[in-house]
Amino acid sequence: MDESSLVRFAFLLCLVSSAVFCINDSDHNATASSGVYIVTLKDRPSVHFSGSETGGFKHNLTASSSQIYRTMNRSASIIRVHDSLLRKVLRKENYQKLYSYHYLINGFSAVLTRKQADRLAAREEVENVVVDFPVEKATTHTPQFLGLPRGAWLRDGGSEYAGEGVVIGFVDTGIDPTHPSFSDKIAGHTYSVPPRFKGVCEVTIGFPPGSCNRKLIGARHFAESALSRGVLNSSQDDASPFDGEGHGTHTASVAAGNHGIPVVVAGHHLGNASGMAPRAHIAIYKALYKRFGGFAADIIAAIDQAAQDGVDIINLSITPNRRPPGIATFFNPIDMALLSAVKAGIFVVQAAGNTGPAPKTMSSFSPWIFTVGATSHDRVYSNSIILGNNLTIPGVGLASGTRTMHKLILAAHALGNGTTVMDAIYVGECQDSSSFDQKLVQGKILVCSYTVRFILGVSTIKQALLTAKNLTAAGLVFYIDPSATGFQMTSTPMDIPGILISSPQDSQALLRYYNSSLLRENGSGKIVGSASAARIVGGMKPTYGITAPKVMYFSARGPDPEDDSFVDADIMKPNLVAPGNAIWGAWSPLGIGTTDFQGERFAMESGTSMSAPHVTGIAALIKQKFPHFTPAAIASALSTTASLSDRKGGHIMAQRTVLNPDISQSPATPFDMGSGFVNATAALDPGLIFDIGYNEYMKFLCGINGSSPVVLNYTSESCSAYNSSLAASDLNLPSVTIAKLVGTRTVLRWVTNIATTATNETYTVGWMAPDSVSVKVSPAKFTIRNGQTLVLSLVLRAMKNVSVASFGRIGLFGDRGHIVNIPVAVIYKIAV
Repeated sequence: MDESSLVRFAFLLCLVSSAVFCINDSDHNATASSGVYIVTLKDRPSVHFSGSETGGFKHNLTASSSQIYRTMNRSASIIRVHDSLLRKVLRKENYQKLYSYHYLINGFSAVLTRKQADRLAAREEVENVVVDFPVEKATTHTPQFLGLPRGAWLRDGGSEYAGEGVVIGFVDTGIDPTHPSFSDKIAGHTYSVPPRFKGVCEVTIGFPPGSCNRKLIGARHFAESALSRGVLNSSQDDASPFDGEGHGTHTASVAAGNHGIPVVVAGHHLGNASGMAPRAHIAIYKALYKRFGGFAADIIAAIDQAAQDGVDIINLSITPNRRPPGIATFFNPIDMALLSAVKAGIFVVQAAGNTGPAPKTMSSFSPWIFTVGATSHDRVYSNSIILGNNLTIPGVGLASGTRTMHKLILAAHALGNGTTVMDAIYVGECQDSSSFDQKLVQGKILVCSYTVRFILGVSTIKQALLTAKNLTAAGLVFYIDPSATGFQMTSTPMDIPGILISSPQDSQALLRYYNSSLLRENGSGKIVGSASAARIVGGMKPTYGITAPKVMYFSARGPDPEDDSFVDADIMKPNLVAPGNAIWGAWSPLGIGTTDFQGERFAMESGTSMSAPHVTGIAALIKQKFPHFTPAAIASALSTTASLSDRKGGHIMAQRTVLNPDISQSPATPFDMGSGFVNATAALDPGLIFDIGYNEYMKFLCGINGSSPVVLNYTSESCSAYNSSLAASDLNLPSVTIAKLVGTRTVLRWVTNIATTATNETYTVGWMAPDSVSVKVSPAKFTIRNGQTLVLSLVLRAMKNVSVASFGRIGLFGDRGHIVNIPVAVIYKIAV
């Protein structure tokens, strides 16, 4: 087999917090003397033998020892086949096997030469050879904002029972096991480890014995691919489950951190934190590292192990930085491994990505993965500064106040002898105390410039704070430089009185007041300060009630791309939105993910990385109540009950620009927010569900033109075995998306009554048709008993030739109080 015939592609995975850092992937492994290859075999993995031939073994909150034993035997047999194949083909040649994938995928990764990879690819039992690709790493109030204490938690018996017995697996940067958010020493109701969970807790340098407990029940790290490349430095990269970055600790705590943990940052108490499912168990699968990110071979190994260990939910905050090439975005090693996880009954939540707000920026593609976008919530930390002329200027900054008035001193007017603005062009950013004369600053409020260099991470507020403290300043104030105008400024913690003025107009008002009373040195005329004075009020107390939620500008948008061109899929993405802006979560004091929170035990982060674990935790509550729900049923419960309006009853808005996002808002569409904003309480009583099985996903994949050999490569299953195929619009999703409507199309949806409050419920159907489309749903009214499944027929007809997407909704209104929401999106309309 020549080089071009090898299945080769690479795409980066990015940490989806508010700042995305990606490096362009290169193909150097394809031409180097050796590299890491992922090899899949034709025979099926263990999960396909763990239960019925059609459905596989479904993870639930109980599993028999015989089921587990059979799976372990099958896995051991697969590993022996891998080793035998390598010995047979490569004989006594040098190679290094890194992992055997046996649970979700039947295959292995190994360090091979190109010729060795070619010889393996030519073997009859081998289906696929893929070059490994690099990857990068993608709350105190949100439980109240989501209504958990008086809603979903109350139904489960309170926070001390919420999520009990459910295991969440996190593929991320690890965890800080010493954080109180993950302690099992909770008064009263003790933790018990689910007997079905078979994970282990690694003991390594940096992760000593006793790191795990009855809350944090498993922790592993995966770095064989990184080690084979020589990029992992064990002393710098924490070659253990320990989190040296901070991101993994944060996401785990948002989903399942303990309830009522005090949040103390920069010496200030800012409330108490809780995860969405505070009683859920946590299992950590570290595959991302603080210096270099990670590699697909390690990510797949982590996912495979999590599924084998018996997790119920997998949280992923990693996304590709570009669309996977090939006939469809769905055919990439990670998504296909997750398809097997879904077959095993594992619910998968993935962040949408931070590539918004432009259309078609979605970074999570497959219908079996639940994709979450990011919104704001209703808490803000307001700060202000009162000038000597009685003008009050608002700003941000988690800082105390000065209590009394202090003189102001601009950084450029406080330079030490021998230092000029020309010598230190960035002196206004206050990054080096040696540039200043302490006598001119002492006891005054130092005024510094917030430039684009802070946004890029070149300069930091932490360093400016150190400068101010070294100079014994009474406080610190930042005005916005024109280079940073339009960027949103966050509430950064400060351990001295301080404020960030984010408005250009307010910044100019401060400077005009300061310049109105300049002080000059006798003789030389040198400016040495100003008679101006001010008092920083402080911003430690949050205020609530602002209009929320709104879709954040960074949240990736639909429509979902079907391939790496601009062809759109008939699949709605994102599925849902949840809080993802200014989210408090646990942090590793040694974490380097953000300089503002280094050394702290909590951090405020933004991004779809933060929104995904909110939904992960709520999914754990659903899994606890309905332990036999399929992943699609959990997705349906979350989607059909989502809120369509903000807390003031208005439309949920979506920010449309990166600069000045609050003045560019317009009503959110399903391509911005999917089904809407997550409603935790309603999701526990959805009334009806839309279910999908593994076979339906396979029929969908087999229906993609030219997909049969690719499906065989990834699943070891032939499309011919399924007899028929399904168009994407015919998947039983709780939404309808049609990229190209030519004339009339009929789509069917199956709904099942799972309500426990009554035997029968009568539903009335209403709808709002998308522009230039007519809609008819039948039956328009129906009665459905508990456990019954009923088919709805949706007929959509294009009325005009229009190429602009339009949106509508179908509502099913039950007489027992259930409301089922189905968003409808039609892009191209061609009337016939």
